[in-house]
Amino acid sequence: MQTRTLMLLAAALFCSQAALAKTQTVTLNVPTMDCATCPITIKAALVKVPGVSRAKVSYQRREAVVVYDDSKTNVNELKKATADAGYPALLKNPASTPTE
Repeated sequence: MQTRTLMLLAAALFCSQAALAKTQTVTLNVPTMDCATCPITIKAALVKVPGVSRAKVSYQRREAVVVYDDSKTNVNELKKATADAGYPALLKNPASTPTE
């Protein structure tokens, strides 16, 4: 009986931790993209950021849509990653940034 109680307690703690984290989706403008291979570099930089689960980069739109865990990273870290890769980014429509 004690083992079952401990297992239930462990499961509850795990679930409550996951409930605190929120997946966010943000769109970054990356105006300095100037060739069709730039998105490869930008995506590689973004997916290295801890907490990023997806990054879709469009050369035509000059933007990156990033899905991340807000308990592990934030928009400033995403912008830093793109800037460190040579592509400074700006938050697109911060007032209407959707979440998942």
